[in-house]
Amino acid sequence: MSPKELMYIEDALGHETFLQTQCQQAAQALQNPELKQYVSQLAQQHQQLFQKLYQLV
Repeated sequence: MSPKELMYIEDALGHETFLQTQCQQAAQALQNPELKQYVSQLAQQHQQLFQKLYQLV
């Protein structure tokens, strides 16, 4: 893997971490159970994407 490709993956890892954190915080703040569940699922999806990207390194 080239250094440039590695930088792209590291950048994507940072984005996925940020998005997961944002979704978790939003889920905690939401009162509507359906929205809370949906946003929690989004957080899990971002965690899964992080893991997939991390495996590339």
